[in-house]
Amino acid sequence: MGALLADPGLLWYVSRSTGVVCLMLLTATTALGLASSGRVRTPWPRFVTQSLHRTLSLLAVLLLAGHIVAVVVDGSVGIRIVEALVPFIGTYRPLWLGLGAIAADLVLLVVVTSLVRTRLPHTLWRGVHLTAYALWPVSMLHALGTGSDPRQAWFTVLALVCAAVVAGTLLWRLTVATAR
Repeated sequence: MGALLADPGLLWYVSRSTGVVCLMLLTATTALGLASSGRVRTPWPRFVTQSLHRTLSLLAVLLLAGHIVAVVVDGSVGIRIVEALVPFIGTYRPLWLGLGAIAADLVLLVVVTSLVRTRLPHTLWRGVHLTAYALWPVSMLHALGTGSDPRQAWFTVLALVCAAVVAGTLLWRLTVATAR
């Protein structure tokens, strides 16, 4: 295990891969959240959508934690844990890293309030949970502005697919809500 961590490129690959997969999972959870919100009828039972939404959300949170740990432990760009959680205080790409910190803070807020959901007034939980919709574009901006992947063709295609999935689901959701 020590030999793996001694590899200078390993943590860089871990931080990249967890970040990219996390963006894909956040895209899926955002789309599923849009699809299961309100009284919109879907072709499958609502519990299926909600269960998948929760499961993918949990996986995204775990990958986000791995992403943050890998970036901090890597040390090649000198990001400290406080810079990963407090927006705009870092020296490495402060705008883009700050957006990532905002996204991480929003994830933390949504997770904590979801864990105590039964003890909160529904309107408070729902209001906090709605901030998750801000999480996706902030995460996308962080991904587009940080690291070397945004200059790669494969990442451009992935970002466009993610944007199309969220935009398409949002359009579908608004169309269905308007029709009702």
